[in-house]
Amino acid sequence: MLRHIHVRNFAIIDNVQLELEGGLTVMTGETGAGKSILVDALGLLLGDRAGAEAIRPGSDRAELEALFSLENSPEARALLSELALDDESGDCLLRRVIAREGASRAFVNGRSVNLATLRELGGLLVDIHGQNEHQHLLRPAVQRELLDTYAAHDTLLNVVRLAFGVWKTTFEQLETLRQTDTQRSERLDLLQHQLVELAALRLSIDEWPQLESEHRRLAQAGKLITLTHNALHILDEGNDDQRSLHTQLNQITHQLGLALGDDPGLQASLDLLQQSEILISEAIASLRGYVDELELDPERLHQLESRLSSLHDAARKYRVRPEELYSHQHMLQEQLDALKHSGASLEQLSRELAKHAASYQHAASELSASRQQAAARLTAAVTTAIRGLGMPHAEFELRVRYDQQAAFSAHGLDNIEALVTTNPGQPLQALNKVASGGELSRISLALRVQTAAQGEAATLIFDEVDTGIGGGVAEVVGRLLAELGRERQVLCVTHLPQVAAQGQHHLNVQKQQDATSTRTLLTPLDATARIDELARMIGGVNISAQTRKLAEEMLVQRTIN
Repeated sequence: MLRHIHVRNFAIIDNVQLELEGGLTVMTGETGAGKSILVDALGLLLGDRAGAEAIRPGSDRAELEALFSLENSPEARALLSELALDDESGDCLLRRVIAREGASRAFVNGRSVNLATLRELGGLLVDIHGQNEHQHLLRPAVQRELLDTYAAHDTLLNVVRLAFGVWKTTFEQLETLRQTDTQRSERLDLLQHQLVELAALRLSIDEWPQLESEHRRLAQAGKLITLTHNALHILDEGNDDQRSLHTQLNQITHQLGLALGDDPGLQASLDLLQQSEILISEAIASLRGYVDELELDPERLHQLESRLSSLHDAARKYRVRPEELYSHQHMLQEQLDALKHSGASLEQLSRELAKHAASYQHAASELSASRQQAAARLTAAVTTAIRGLGMPHAEFELRVRYDQQAAFSAHGLDNIEALVTTNPGQPLQALNKVASGGELSRISLALRVQTAAQGEAATLIFDEVDTGIGGGVAEVVGRLLAELGRERQVLCVTHLPQVAAQGQHHLNVQKQQDATSTRTLLTPLDATARIDELARMIGGVNISAQTRKLAEEMLVQRTIN
């Protein structure tokens, strides 16, 4: 239940705080005073989008707060607990700050939340029925939602939605396979042809770097032979003019060995030179072995160049690097294997789709059966209600037709249509073909009252839903809302004294203006002030004794009833 609301710098409200109680609270005031502004503020607190135009002129930001008690809102308590937003007090404080510059911010029990969370929670706390909502009643989707709300179909609807989601996912997978299957044969032929070409190349995983290395060595064989022979000549062979480096080093070590007797300090240098002599000997042996193995082989070089050329051509054709040909061949083989098995996947998915379709249809048929039972109850209740609203010969029917051939949807396979006749002997027809604006407003109100009583929200708000009615019918509307207020907290914005007289609590909205500003005030009315307000609503600006007496009688009659 909504216990307290605080609005600052919103529209033409500068600062309003309001304590609310259970039962039916009516809100009245002159046209343009701002009766619906409080409803708009609540809408923002429940997750409606807002812009800077909502901020009172001259202010930097608007601040909105609403405090709810959750004794009769188990779903809201469960959601708060699930989101770790619950409070030890058991209450729920919603707060919204709308800045002129920057994004608005929302809070639940002092913790920041996004608008999606605020909307989800708000839908469990408050149900708002706005002006001209009867026009929405012409939409089949709205008629379906009203019926499901009345029948408390959350569980059945969730089963249908889940079954639909599974079916839809499988259907989309199957459609994708079917689309590719039309090209499957061509793709198979192409892959098989490409794999035959690549198989003829006899690729191996490390072939490319080995080929490059061998080709580079053979291509430079002449240069390498000359280089190594020159090195061997200098190191080991020499000539008449210059002895080899190996020979010179032997002579040096021999002479230093003789000189050790004169100076032992030469030992370190001699050791290093002897080590160098050993290393040079080993290098000479290695070079001779290399020269023995190195030979000019034009035929092998030609083979290598031919192989490299073939791999280059294949790499260009398949748009990969030569060293990637081997992995590309395996990738094509995997694609071929997958395509070969896609036929089996197609059959399997077709079987799965049929199974999921059967599950969905079963869930949809159970939902439809429950809808038909609920529609019969709602039809009787609404017919009784609208006959009391000045349509004594009206017949109403909410017709549910299960269509097994209809396209699958998340809300089932039902075609739901609201039908009415307002004159005796006339057949039932669609609302937009029969009902006038005033009649449609009364039918909508009757439906809203019946369905709201079954909804989850503990607080119901009706914003001038009595538009287009008056007289005795208005009094019946007031009694309907008062009856609803015995089970829920009801806040009703109205311009009809017959409705206002039925409220247990009465708020008056006034607009104050001076040369520089405009503001809205909300005032709870005591018994005397309430008579004055009802008299104003009955007689206008000039309140006579007769209008005051009529106002008193209306309040007395409410007490008696």
